[in-house]
Amino acid sequence: VQLQASGGGLVQPGGSLRLSCAASGLILDYYDVAWFRQAPGKEREGVLCVSSSPGITYSGDSVKDRFTIGRDNAKNTVYLQMNGLKPEDTAVYFCATVTGSRYSPCSLTSFHYHYWGQGTQVTVSS
Repeated sequence: VQLQASGGGLVQPGGSLRLSCAASGLILDYYDVAWFRQAPGKEREGVLCVSSSPGITYSGDSVKDRFTIGRDNAKNTVYLQMNGLKPEDTAVYFCATVTGSRYSPCSLTSFHYHYWGQGTQVTVSS
């Protein structure tokens, strides 16, 4: 199983980015998928997750109403759409999938997930 996270970059405050998490070796739609982020000197933080079908989402408080998560099953990919970016959103963003237990609707706890992408850097700065 491999997860490839991409789409990071440098963006000005208030801007938008869309991150992608492409999977090989499994069908992402069968599993919960989550995005996490980690800023220097800080713990890894759960951002958003989407459950396996029917695809219920759950958001961390810091990104509510700004970030959304979605699936493109034809591409076996999960997206993180980030709008209204703030400097405090600067971090390395990771996607993860496959949990050993069922969570309702999905988990934002990092140790629940077995497979991780390599991370993509998002920097929000003027």
